[in-house]
Amino acid sequence: MTALPDKTDKKLGLVIDLDTCVGCHGCVTACKGWNTQNYGEPLSDTDPYGADPGGTFLNRVFSYEAQAEGKAAQTVHMPRSCLHCDDAPCVTVCPTGASYKRSEDGIVLVNEDRCIGCGLCAWACPYGARELDREAGIMKKCTLCVDRIYNENLPEEDRVPACVRTCPAGARHFGDLGDPDSDVSKLVANRGGYDLMPDLGTKPVNKYLPPRPKDTLGTAPLTAVADEPKGFLGWLDKALEKL
Repeated sequence: MTALPDKTDKKLGLVIDLDTCVGCHGCVTACKGWNTQNYGEPLSDTDPYGADPGGTFLNRVFSYEAQAEGKAAQTVHMPRSCLHCDDAPCVTVCPTGASYKRSEDGIVLVNEDRCIGCGLCAWACPYGARELDREAGIMKKCTLCVDRIYNENLPEEDRVPACVRTCPAGARHFGDLGDPDSDVSKLVANRGGYDLMPDLGTKPVNKYLPPRPKDTLGTAPLTAVADEPKGFLGWLDKALEKL
């Protein structure tokens, strides 16, 4: 079994804004691309253009319809990947020591050379964040693009996880959540960021920002601002009537 470090120098992780995420799956595509071409064994695809496509993904986006009492229904898009927990049960259950948590930055990784594909870590993870790559016979999970964030050959703006760099809505943020003065920690404090399923006691590093309340028009009926269109719209309306 693998022991967890008593403490980590940093707590690198993601902050995901559920109010901003539009569910475009750009993060899913970027994650798949980077982790197929770089770290570890390529992520498999099975029959991708057939009737029953499948494959291994380290990041997935789920969409839900939610409705607060007395409010209009809204769609919430929830990306989900490894949360790099402080008390990660996937690490302590691993029989070969393949799963481990780094003391220098808190990232949870899998040593693919030692993984036997037994699936115990996937069974222990309460978030469903691990996937067995059946073609390679090893367990896969989010690495926070560890081969990217420390790569000094990349421009500084690219030294973030591929999902963060790609997100068109700016819904994903990356940084040290162990530093209260970091941008991500301040964002969590200002927006009321929370842990996913905190009652499980895994102490996830990644945080979620809740959706903001949506504006409503109220119950007052809309009133007309003019009896007939004027200006350009008035001219256009008359021109269309002659067609």
